[in-house]
Amino acid sequence: MLTARLSLRRPTQEDVGAIFAIHSDPQVCVHNPSDALVTPAEAAKLFERWNDHWNRFGFGYWVVRRRDSDRQLGFCGLKVMQFRERRVLNLFYRFDPATWGNGLASEAATAVVESATEQFPRCPLIARVRPENIASQRVAVRAGLIRAEHLDGPGYDGFDWIFVSRWA
Repeated sequence: MLTARLSLRRPTQEDVGAIFAIHSDPQVCVHNPSDALVTPAEAAKLFERWNDHWNRFGFGYWVVRRRDSDRQLGFCGLKVMQFRERRVLNLFYRFDPATWGNGLASEAATAVVESATEQFPRCPLIARVRPENIASQRVAVRAGLIRAEHLDGPGYDGFDWIFVSRWA
């Protein structure tokens, strides 16, 4: 998938180092401490879960790079999950802190949401965001999701604010 500045591709085994580098950075997982990785072996297991999702559903998380570079900037994509007894697509984005503030996460998330809207027009799409994570809230809104306060509630690492698209 291509955007104006970015190339998004399916992760491969060669991306395990980038998965570890990004997910082991304390800044990256400050709002989601249970996602923090401690060892490269954990990154390999995370890659396997991502790959299994791709194999099962035909989509998942993407590696995000600039179109003119091979350097992995982060990851963005969708995961099938159960939320409030409904099957939903959960929007995920996580980027190297060196890239923050340049609109790259918003650009990638927007492309992912637009693709999901075309491919899965009836499936609800959500983003679960900590109330104190203002930057992540902005990404969700820029990607076309709206805040759904009535769905807010406890999450894995604390209280989640829920942003949605196509929630009836």
